[in-house]
Amino acid sequence: VSPIPEYPVSMSLNLTTSYPSFKNSVNQYLIFTKPVFATDRIGYGGLLVCTGVMMEDYGYSLYFAYDLACPHEADASIRVAPLPDGLGEVKCPECGTVYNAGYGFGEPLSGPSKHPLKKYKTMLQGDVLHIYR
Repeated sequence: VSPIPEYPVSMSLNLTTSYPSFKNSVNQYLIFTKPVFATDRIGYGGLLVCTGVMMEDYGYSLYFAYDLACPHEADASIRVAPLPDGLGEVKCPECGTVYNAGYGFGEPLSGPSKHPLKKYKTMLQGDVLHIYR
């Protein structure tokens, strides 16, 4: 059970027109702290959308989505941020927990958190990536 509360999540990203460099990328991130459109719902602390670090092994992009709020802090204003090392890891600026986001699990790698990042579902239909709960 995640300490992050259940909030609505519903967003669609056109990877061809709006995010062409994200499509078919490896270990890239999109961060949404505000809805792009009025109908978007971005969870509790915002959305972290990323591509898998080993997607070339599958021959297509793997997309993962998580809530930006650190589960250890459980505060919508304390958000994880990608580390610059390119290993698919994100870190909480408050508690220092490092999470693995690039393999689709969001589990803590170091720090005090015992909970993974809250994960949301993704579905690719053509060039549109749907993120939902």
